Amino acid sequence: MSAVSLHVSPGRCLYDDPLQLQVRGLSPGQDVSLHTALSDEGGQLFTSVGRYRADSSGELDVSRSPALEGGSYTGVEPEGPLWSLEPQTPLRRLLKKDVRSPFQLRFSLHQDHPPGALLAAAVQERSFLGEGVTRVPVREGRVRGSLFLPPGIGPFPAIIDLYGTGGGLMEHRASLLANHGFLTMALAYFDYEDLPKSLGGLHLDYFREALEFLRCHPKVNKERIGVIGISKGADLGLNMAALLPGIKAAVSVSGCSANSFAPLPCGKFVIPCLGFSAEKIKFTEAGEMDFSESMDDPLDPANQEALIPVERSPAAFLILSGSDDRNWPSATYSDQLVARLRKHQKDVEFHCYPGAGHLLEPPYFPLCKVSHHKLLGMPMLWGGQTVAHAKAQEDAWKKIQTFFSKHLKGTNMTSHL
Repeated sequence: MSAVSLHVSPGRCLYDDPLQLQVRGLSPGQDVSLHTALSDEGGQLFTSVGRYRADSSGELDVSRSPALEGGSYTGVEPEGPLWSLEPQTPLRRLLKKDVRSPFQLRFSLHQDHPPGALLAAAVQERSFLGEGVTRVPVREGRVRGSLFLPPGIGPFPAIIDLYGTGGGLMEHRASLLANHGFLTMALAYFDYEDLPKSLGGLHLDYFREALEFLRCHPKVNKERIGVIGISKGADLGLNMAALLPGIKAAVSVSGCSANSFAPLPCGKFVIPCLGFSAEKIKFTEAGEMDFSESMDDPLDPANQEALIPVERSPAAFLILSGSDDRNWPSATYSDQLVARLRKHQKDVEFHCYPGAGHLLEPPYFPLCKVSHHKLLGMPMLWGGQTVAHAKAQEDAWKKIQTFFSKHLKGTNMTSHL
């Protein structure tokens, strides 16, 4: 038998690039296992295993060869080694806090029967900043965040990127969007540097200031600005689109149809927040919080003033949610949003993904069903079924790019720069 070789190409790519992995030099019909490992920035290990059988030529290709039962994934799943990664430490969510450095994926091929013998190994780096994309910290007035600038002189269409109740600054999605030609600002809004430590310090003027900063940037096309948000960040993005001028396109990911968790002062008026019932919070036997049935009904007349006035906005909307969201009923909230937008003849596109959970991230991030919530100080259920969630993330990412390309670039074409 010739020497076994494991080829992963390219050796360095962007995190949202497809995986290409081939093996040669096996015996025809030989059973092997493909082990994938990644360590996050805290040194926590994430691993997956795929079991394969070589073809009659002694080769296998993850884009064509089906994974067998007994591993982390089954069937023909080209990116299965990535999205099936599981943490070795419970309640760990894979995040990328410093996007200036890549993740390093370690692949090793082992003899399956008997198990263990190493046949070949390879490494791939998956980065978040593409060629020529630059990161610029933002400390302008009260505004805190990071700008990601595509290569070139611009002006570029721009996007404000908002995350949820975990607080701090999340940059991975913003950096990946910049690789697709959008000048993107990852915007922190609490629990970061000198910003308020809790959601109670929110004010629409902060988001107005961030939008104005972006509009005045010399590389921004001020007529082509969008916003994307997930969870609490989604309803903040919708409030921006409804109450601030200049937002042309808005994406809500796992969002709510009403202002959530904290009142939002807006100059001379305040948008109250949707309440929740503590007695409706459930806990699993493992002590994980299930918040999915705790929020008050946004359509109850008592909550009318908490509804986000999306019908005021001239923006186009893309609404995304998962049917297995265990954080809150984002599919129901999305239905409510879409019905109101369509009633007012607004431009809206809606996709609810069966089996997807709350944390719809860019593609190939592994599903996080439950993790420790920093703000609450306890494990929080997010939901999702592994394969369905992975497929949803891939499709949602394509739809997000297509939507922003259409409404901010005036094209339906998307590609890496």
